[in-house]
Amino acid sequence: MRRQIQTREKAGCSGIGTDDYYSAEFVVDGLDVSYQFRIWEKAPKAVTVLVKENSGILQLLKVGDLLKVKYYSSRSVYPSEWQKTAVRHITWNDEGRLRGHYLVGLEIIETARE
Repeated sequence: MRRQIQTREKAGCSGIGTDDYYSAEFVVDGLDVSYQFRIWEKAPKAVTVLVKENSGILQLLKVGDLLKVKYYSSRSVYPSEWQKTAVRHITWNDEGRLRGHYLVGLEIIETARE
């Protein structure tokens, strides 16, 4: 049974670059573990992560939630970054190579280098 999807138009993006990020890690209130997700799409101040349809975190995420997210760079010379991030959309995909995944849009609100 799929949960009802909450969606919102993707926010406009400008500002810091996300081109070097390959994954995002975050903890949601109510969970003692962190989740790490592959980044699928990138924009100057936003990313979309892939979340498997059976992931327990989907029950806890809502559009508008603010999260502290650690972004990992594919270049070792760049440190990982903790950034205040908002959930902007949660979209089910049942076609193509992303079948069985939700696309979760994250907008970076604030950056703090580690």
